[in-house]
Amino acid sequence: MSNSISNDLLNQSLLRSKLNSSGIPANTLFQASRVKAPTRKSQTSKKFHGNNLVVGKPNLAMESRRRSSVVPRAVLAADTDSKQLAEKFNLDGSIELQVVVSAPTLGSATQVEIQVTYSSDSLLLHWGVIKDGKEKWVLPPRRPDGTRDYKNKALRTPFSKSGSNSFLKIEIDDPEVQAIEFLIVDEKKNKWFKNNGNNFHVNLPTKEKQISSVSVPEELVQIQAYLRWERKGKQMYTPEQEKVEYEAARTELLEEAARGTSIQELRTRLTKKNDGGDTKKPSLPVSKGIPNDLVQIQAYIRWEKAGKPNYLEEQQLREFEEARKELEMELEKGVSLDEIRKKIIKGEIKTKVAKQLKDKKYFRVERIQRKNRDLMHILNKYTAKPVDEKISVKPKSLTAVELFAKAKEEKDGGPVLNRSIFKIDNKELLVIVTKPAGRTKILLATDFKEPITLHWALSKNNAGKWLAPPPEVPPPGSVSLDGVVETPFSFSSRESANEVQHLEIEIEEDSFRGMPFVIQSAGKWIKNNGSDFYVNFAARSSQARKDAGDGNGTAKALLDKIAEMESEAQKSFMHRFNIAADLMDQAKDAGELGLAAIMVWIRFMATRQLIWNKNYNVKPREISKAQDRLTDNLQSIYTSHPEYRELLRMIMSTVGRGGEGDVGQRIRDEILVIQRNNDCKGGMMEEWHQKLHNNTSPDDVIICQALIDYIKSDFDIDVYWKTLNENGITKERLLSYDRGIHSEPNFRADQKEGLLRDLGNYMRTLKAVHSGADLESAITNCMGYRSEGQGFMVGVQVNAISGLPSGFPDLLQFVLEHIEDKNVKALLEGLLEARQELRPLLSKPNSRLKDLLFLDIALDSAVRTAMERGYEELNTAGPEKIMYFITMVLENLALSSDDNEDLIYCLKGWNQAVGMLKSNNNHWALYAKSVLDRTRLALSSKAEWYQRVLQPSAEYLGSLLGVDQWAVNIFTEEIIRAGSAASLSSLLNRLDPVLRKTAHLGSWQVISPVEVVGYVVVVDELLAVQNKSYGHPTILVAKSVKGEEEIPDGTVAVLTPDMPDVLSHVSVRARNGKVCFATCFDQNILSDLRAREGKLLRLKPTSADITYSEVKEDELADAITNPLKEGAPSTLTLVRKQFNGRYAISSEEFTSEMVGAKSRNISYLKGKVPSWVGIPTSVALPFGVFEKALSDDSNKEVATKLKILKKKLKEEEFGSLKEIRKTVLQLAAPPQLVQELKTKMQSSGMPWPGDEGEQRWKQAWTAIKKVWASKWNERAYFSTRKVKLDHDYLCMAVLVQEIINADYAFVIHTTNPSSGDDSEIYAEVVKGLGETLVGAYPGRALSFICKKSDLNSPQVLGYPSKPIGLFIRRSIIFRSDSNGEDLEGYAGAGLYDSVPMDEEEQVVLDYSSDPLIVDSNFRHSILSSIARAGSAIEELYGSPQDIEGVIRDGKLCVVQTRPQM
Repeated sequence: MSNSISNDLLNQSLLRSKLNSSGIPANTLFQASRVKAPTRKSQTSKKFHGNNLVVGKPNLAMESRRRSSVVPRAVLAADTDSKQLAEKFNLDGSIELQVVVSAPTLGSATQVEIQVTYSSDSLLLHWGVIKDGKEKWVLPPRRPDGTRDYKNKALRTPFSKSGSNSFLKIEIDDPEVQAIEFLIVDEKKNKWFKNNGNNFHVNLPTKEKQISSVSVPEELVQIQAYLRWERKGKQMYTPEQEKVEYEAARTELLEEAARGTSIQELRTRLTKKNDGGDTKKPSLPVSKGIPNDLVQIQAYIRWEKAGKPNYLEEQQLREFEEARKELEMELEKGVSLDEIRKKIIKGEIKTKVAKQLKDKKYFRVERIQRKNRDLMHILNKYTAKPVDEKISVKPKSLTAVELFAKAKEEKDGGPVLNRSIFKIDNKELLVIVTKPAGRTKILLATDFKEPITLHWALSKNNAGKWLAPPPEVPPPGSVSLDGVVETPFSFSSRESANEVQHLEIEIEEDSFRGMPFVIQSAGKWIKNNGSDFYVNFAARSSQARKDAGDGNGTAKALLDKIAEMESEAQKSFMHRFNIAADLMDQAKDAGELGLAAIMVWIRFMATRQLIWNKNYNVKPREISKAQDRLTDNLQSIYTSHPEYRELLRMIMSTVGRGGEGDVGQRIRDEILVIQRNNDCKGGMMEEWHQKLHNNTSPDDVIICQALIDYIKSDFDIDVYWKTLNENGITKERLLSYDRGIHSEPNFRADQKEGLLRDLGNYMRTLKAVHSGADLESAITNCMGYRSEGQGFMVGVQVNAISGLPSGFPDLLQFVLEHIEDKNVKALLEGLLEARQELRPLLSKPNSRLKDLLFLDIALDSAVRTAMERGYEELNTAGPEKIMYFITMVLENLALSSDDNEDLIYCLKGWNQAVGMLKSNNNHWALYAKSVLDRTRLALSSKAEWYQRVLQPSAEYLGSLLGVDQWAVNIFTEEIIRAGSAASLSSLLNRLDPVLRKTAHLGSWQVISPVEVVGYVVVVDELLAVQNKSYGHPTILVAKSVKGEEEIPDGTVAVLTPDMPDVLSHVSVRARNGKVCFATCFDQNILSDLRAREGKLLRLKPTSADITYSEVKEDELADAITNPLKEGAPSTLTLVRKQFNGRYAISSEEFTSEMVGAKSRNISYLKGKVPSWVGIPTSVALPFGVFEKALSDDSNKEVATKLKILKKKLKEEEFGSLKEIRKTVLQLAAPPQLVQELKTKMQSSGMPWPGDEGEQRWKQAWTAIKKVWASKWNERAYFSTRKVKLDHDYLCMAVLVQEIINADYAFVIHTTNPSSGDDSEIYAEVVKGLGETLVGAYPGRALSFICKKSDLNSPQVLGYPSKPIGLFIRRSIIFRSDSNGEDLEGYAGAGLYDSVPMDEEEQVVLDYSSDPLIVDSNFRHSILSSIARAGSAIEELYGSPQDIEGVIRDGKLCVVQTRPQM
């Protein structure tokens, strides 16, 4: 809209976004907001704010404040009074479906909430709606976030998961919709839930019927439609949605009219004529002749013609007065109001306004108002499917030329300095450079059939200048001409079917660097794509090529293909990008590792590890076109394969944007204009022009910036070199271009203004092609621009992308205005708000999706850059500000990640921690520390993903291409350092000591406080050395300790930054073995300990700290060391158990001859613990059942195989352990075993798996065999071996219990294991099943202590940081119960496996909604009941106990107890 306002703008198109005169989408005329009910009359108030006209007026009140979008989405249902249960269905046995419908109120949508007692990541609602009484459903325009269109036949909306249930909510605002129909599908399992074979059908409540005789004026419908639009967050509507909204507005007004509201009352309500709200805005007297709505429109036209300046309040008042005067002048001429209205619409009212200077700022927004969003809206659960790392690739057969060369290489020997294959039509020319006996030897071989001659010379520089070789160098038969030599090739064998022509040249002098040449055949000259061939004699000494290996963990076939194509790719960027585009389908088919291969290759190119251009002249438009082709392919895969989006973003940011052909050609043309306009046609500018003309590259962006900096500094040449060098361009690099830059810039003072102007414009052109992550060029590319620079190519235009969010251009303008702010808080908020606004568009098909992606990549990059600049701002900041910055950087990382569920829950945790700090909650620092630990785990997991996906490809391809080894070694590290993860890690390191100090945590958590002396040994993983035996007392400083490891012989201490639970297996082992074990949170202390490797240290721990000092050798003899040494006599013995004639027994029959202590203890507790403590029903397969089943006739073959494998094991062939476990799983179940177990389970009231089908019994039998097989797991075997237990005597009973699908699981030690204090209980609690507590799952549990003298006062020591919880359906668990767990002084518990019949489901945990964390009363109740149960059981046994249990629906149940070790 420029000089007129169309009828459309005053009609339905109020709801549409327009393009202003610059091609940027602008807000429509009005931005209305509802105001409170009127109390007294007020005059019109008006305000220009930002780039919007804000008018408070009788009919439409407006504000500039950004509003939250109300987007339909799948959310958890919440109870409200307006809801009613519509339907309840039984889907499949215990699975229930409940549908709740909320009746619509005036102006609201009908809400349909669906809940299923079924949990799956891939559960979808397959649905549509019924309209006009038709049988077939249709697809509504409004749909929840994450919904996708399924073949234009149905919508598919994902459920949100919470524990074992799934929820979603749908909003229906179309009054014509009568019902919703749907099916439910588990997409991964292809499992459909139907209503007795039909669709589920739920009728929706209808609104009151309209009175057909009632009608409302269209102008009121327009206002109501606008108010609906504003109420819903000013969304961008499609024409279909717009029509639906407009008719919905009409329906609302008709309903009011049908209830008796008059048209005048409607008009009064909508236009707010009796608005009585006080306002502090400047007011104007109301003209008696001109309606205010006309004054407003005229003021808008004046504002637009003036260039939409930011007016101060006084200027706003003057503008409205001027608009009113212009209309009053028309009235004085005798023009009627109706005619004035028409003239305004046609833009025929004369106005006198001066266009404001574009760079003049009357008002500057200092901080944007961020919208309140549900963080789950940015949830991604896209994970790539695993790809078989061992890809079998058929060996490529060697060509005749390669076979010939191979034979020559084997015969001559010596290192190969260079090996190049040139493709000439369908022929090959192979050149190999070797250096036997100190002489340079060049072998050339080709499969040309006709005779050819080499026309050659030598060169002493890389530029390939032709020099005549010394007279002794040319081979026999050569002819010396003017500075060159011609040598004919000779055939290897006329008899061979694969004859090859070849020649050899030997050079003794070392001063020559290479050989330029061309080939002559039948009077024709053959060149290398129009340029001379050139062979380099020197190999880079830094390459130190590694063995390529077998390519495990890579898309090997694709990487081999890339290596084969590299010589072609080196010709130019055009060649490289076109080859990459050709390989994208193969990369996509190879999955995650295929795209990683492309990423690594392009990254090697971008970091200048590969040749950019080799004697090839290419037009800039051709490079741009090739980039465009590649990025189009990337865009297509981004749309079709969301699981690869993170990798695709990385590739796109490395490639650059490319662009339309004419934009690329401008690089070539505009440099000529710059030279002509500014009289700088020689010297450096001409050399740069020749370089640009021959082959432009990303270096040109840096050169242009260096020239701009040089000119701005009043021609300080040091500034020019500083910019170049800081960005990796040296004098040598400038000289190395095919058209080298030899000169320095040298301009006159009178050229300064023109050069700055033209080079500034030229920089945009360069960035448009080369800099995909450049923010300004990315913004202009999306917002649209037209080239109008003087002397430049007029008419190059990029149109704005349609459908951008309302207010988005203003938001981007805010970002650009603040992009260099020293204090970056407001900038970071603006950047993140822009990314959030942009995000919905990135998941929708769009012909210009890649431009939106490049904008998002640029915004992401700007966040990282701003954060690095903002560290100084945080030097004196308090914890609240640091935590707020952490939330912003974490949000940025989540927006760029494929599988970001853990990151989002970390972000929710930080927001909760900030809230706790603001509300002065005493636990804020303790809780924030748990969130910090979880965030570190998430970053570690992300770094491991990068390492697993990228590094093997970097190493394999790097070895094939001869990339510098240092560049290969740091490849993944540099990728991580360039992302938000590095910034986030730095912020966490800054906050960690603050939290530890505030929460009184200190630098250590001491798990086993034992004073020791030993030699420091640094290892990466405790797991890697667990079977090692150290010959002297050893203090291990281990980077990684998971929780299930054994502690090596000779180890007296394990110190780690990792966070195993205090009650994990390795923690129990340490305390039992009198080994000092502690977590260190201070990186400085850890660095100091690592620096003391090999030194003899004394560790003195307390319950909360460790001091250490170096000691002399003579103090070692007096030190307390680990008594369990290799070779020490064992005081432990096992008694072999025999089969007692029964395959299964009930808990009443449990004795020491039949079962282990685990089973006996659980039986003993029944009837003796308080009634509120539940004890699960149990049966058991007693000792000897395994051996009896093995001796059954059906298992003879298994028994024979096991005998052979056990013999190998005694001969210390430890690889047979795995084979033994696999063999045990081949056991068949004797029929008597099956019958007895069935009888005992059913008589005890337990469900029999076989009642659910034969497959369920097979699952149960497999679980039983896995328990038996765990006797031969590595950890258990080596543990018994260390203490000299006879492994053959170890017998395994199996305890059978019905599994409880726990809300929480806990472990209690009734004597505090860290301090040894028997007056207090120590316990740990996790969400879900207890395997995450006792197994090797990362993160910490919630931990607390409680004095036995006051069991109602638990004290929380630490909040949970475990990211994963385990949940399971109703099932049976088979627990190991060996006779090795009964031995006093030997911690046999936890060595063997307990196996559930069904697989547990891993759920990423959200603690921000967990009542154990957020509800202090609930937490107090649960922790107190755990403490009371521990105390009661200890009192029952009369000794400290190690107790495991669960909480389900607030009820406590103990599943096992044993003496505390």
